[in-house]
Amino acid sequence: MSLSSPSTTPAGHAVAGSDAPEKRQVRVGFIALTDCAPLVIAVAKGYDRKYGLEIILQRQPSWAAVRDKLLTGELDASHALYGLGYGIQLGLGGPRHDMAILMSLNQGGQAITLSQALASRARDGASLARFIHGSEARYTFAHTFPTGSHAMLLYYWLAAYGIDPLRDVRSVVIPPPQMADALRRGDVDGYCVGEPWNALAQSEGKGFTVALTSEVWPHHPEKVLACTRDFADRHPHTARALIMALLEACRYLDVPAHREEAASWLALPDFVDAPREVIASRLLPEKAPDGSAPGIRFFADGQANFPYLSDGMWLLTQYRRWGMLRDEPDYLAVARAINRLDLYREAASQLGVAVPADTKRSSRLIDGKIWDGGDAAAYAGGFDIKA
Repeated sequence: MSLSSPSTTPAGHAVAGSDAPEKRQVRVGFIALTDCAPLVIAVAKGYDRKYGLEIILQRQPSWAAVRDKLLTGELDASHALYGLGYGIQLGLGGPRHDMAILMSLNQGGQAITLSQALASRARDGASLARFIHGSEARYTFAHTFPTGSHAMLLYYWLAAYGIDPLRDVRSVVIPPPQMADALRRGDVDGYCVGEPWNALAQSEGKGFTVALTSEVWPHHPEKVLACTRDFADRHPHTARALIMALLEACRYLDVPAHREEAASWLALPDFVDAPREVIASRLLPEKAPDGSAPGIRFFADGQANFPYLSDGMWLLTQYRRWGMLRDEPDYLAVARAINRLDLYREAASQLGVAVPADTKRSSRLIDGKIWDGGDAAAYAGGFDIKA
C-alpha cells in the first residue's frame, strides 16, 4: 500500500509568500518501529500538505542506511536515533558531517528483552547480575547503532546493576526489525530496541521484557527528526514546515482513540508490518504493563518535542564514559551546533505550542544520579563502571 496525503486538505498560512517551503517534495526516511507513528500520521492526515509539503516516506533497513542516505542526499530528512546525528557530527564509527536535529518525535517507548532461556534465570537487573557474575559463559546483547540511545540506555541499565557492558557481556549491532528473529534463532541472549519488537518476542513466547527504558530514565529522549546542517540551512522554510506538520501529528497521537487508528496504519506492510494487536499492546497504554513506568509520549503539550540541549549532552557524557570520545568535548557547544532550537521555536510559535524557557531539564536516572546538563565532565567521569 502507498500512503499519500489527502489532496483536499487546505494549505496553511505557512505556505504563503516568503514562508513557502523551498522544496515542496521531501523524502523522509523511517525505520519499522512504533515510534515512526508521527511521520505516518502526518501523511495520512494531510498535515504535510497543510504546510505546503509532500512527504515521501521511504522505509530503511537499518540506521546505518539512514545515516548513509542522509549524507548522500538520497533522503532529505529522517526519523532517527537521537545519537545518530551526534555520532555523525563527531565522526564516531563513520564519516564526520555537520548535522541538524529539528525536533524530538517521542520520549520512551523502548525496552530491554531477554531470551526465555536467560529470563528463566533472571527476571530483573539484580538477578541478571548475579547470574552473569556466577556464570562462565559470556552472554550476547544487541542494540541498534553504536552511538544510539539503545546502546547507551542498555549500557546504563547493565552498569546500574554492576554488569560491565564492555567486559562482562558481548554487544552486537542488529537492525530493529531483525531483533526478534535473532533472539528466536539464539544468536543473542537479549537486546534493547524500540517497540514493537520487544512485544512481538514476548507474544511469541521467545522473549521476556525485563525492563522498559523509561525505568532507566523516565521520559528519556528517543527518536528525532534529523537532517544535515546543509539541508536545514538551505531549506529553512521546508525544515520549519516539516516541524509544524510533525508537531500536529504528535499532538494528534496524544488522543487514545487516535492511537487506535495509528496502530492500524502501522501494522500495514509498508510501515512496521507487525500484528496490529502487538503494536497496540504497548502503544495504547500510557503506563507500562505493570504500571511502574511511563509509556511512550509523542506530545505532552510539546514537552516531548522540544530538542533540549541537555538531552544531547547526556549522550556525549556516555560516549566519554565508554571511551568513544578520547578527549573531553565542549558538551554545550556540540549540542548547540546540532539542535536547531531556532527553527523549532519558530514552528512551535506558529502553532501555539508552548516552548520551555530553559534549554536544559533535570532527571533522576535508575542509579539515583541526577542529570541536569550541569557539570557534564564531572558527570561523565563520576561513574564507577566505565571504560
